[in-house]
Amino acid sequence: MLAAVYHTNSDLRVEEFPRPEPGEGEVLIRVRASGICGSDLMEWYRVPKAPLVLGHEIAGEVAEIGSGVSRFRVGDRVVATHHVPCKECRYCLSGRHTNCPMIRKSGFNPGGFSEFVCVAPPNVERGVLHLPDNVSFEEGSFTEPLGCVTRAIRAAGLCSGDSVTILGSGTAGLLCLQYALHLGAGPVFMTDSDEFRLCKAMEFGAAYVFSPEDDISSFVMENNSGYLSDMVIVCTGARAAIKSAFSLASPSGKILFFAPSDPGFRLDFPFNDYWWSGVRIVSSYAAAPGDLEDALSLIEKGAVDVGGMITHRFSLRDIQRGFTLAENPEKSLKIMITP
Repeated sequence: MLAAVYHTNSDLRVEEFPRPEPGEGEVLIRVRASGICGSDLMEWYRVPKAPLVLGHEIAGEVAEIGSGVSRFRVGDRVVATHHVPCKECRYCLSGRHTNCPMIRKSGFNPGGFSEFVCVAPPNVERGVLHLPDNVSFEEGSFTEPLGCVTRAIRAAGLCSGDSVTILGSGTAGLLCLQYALHLGAGPVFMTDSDEFRLCKAMEFGAAYVFSPEDDISSFVMENNSGYLSDMVIVCTGARAAIKSAFSLASPSGKILFFAPSDPGFRLDFPFNDYWWSGVRIVSSYAAAPGDLEDALSLIEKGAVDVGGMITHRFSLRDIQRGFTLAENPEKSLKIMITP
């Protein structure tokens, strides 16, 4: 089978791999759709682990099953996630599944940018879901990123009627926008330096969009009855955006940091000012099984339009073109690899 071996963002090599044989409790999935995630482009995180096969937003068909697997049959349409919790540690038992040590140790063999992936027993048990008939493979591949969004926004405590400012209008930002609107939030303001993405934000329901160079806080107050935002969601690792979040949150508001920054970044701010304000700061990483189920249900019902975010498709052999575009986006959002 073919798989794309990552060395750097500009060096992905499509090579022949032995097709995995599923062992006891394992499932072999033929990958039909695999999205490029922003985290795939973080060279500071990926390159030290290279060479490796990336790809964790996948959907496909069950090609083979190992002994002891009863929930799936060959030919089943499924979505799979690479991260699963143990469900037994103190973090899992208290609902903090994404802090489970197992989360970052679980994964696929080899990775989603390949023709087949073998899914380990814990992932088969807790991270593989049947795709509804009305959900395409490409739509199903959004289950993991949307699950991360639903978990994060719930953790941050978004309420119906909350005003929201989202910094970054890429795929994550637009998923946050749609889910916030689904929960009854509004108005939602969005920023981005890319005009194409701001136009997409308006298409998906943003009330107002603007450039990071604008006087954002004044703009928000002018169009939000004189108040700053009840919630600020940071969907970019840009240092300026992270720092600006504190000037956009209303007293007793919430700031949700959804994206990481570079490893050398340190944040400093006037502590007493924010102590007096009562602003709550939340970060969120990954998704748990229940979040994935919720996300797939939203996709099935059409409550979140994920298909409309796909702007480009590349074959596995052309994956380098996909990564190059994702790193230097021009009129692009979600880029899909279709092995």
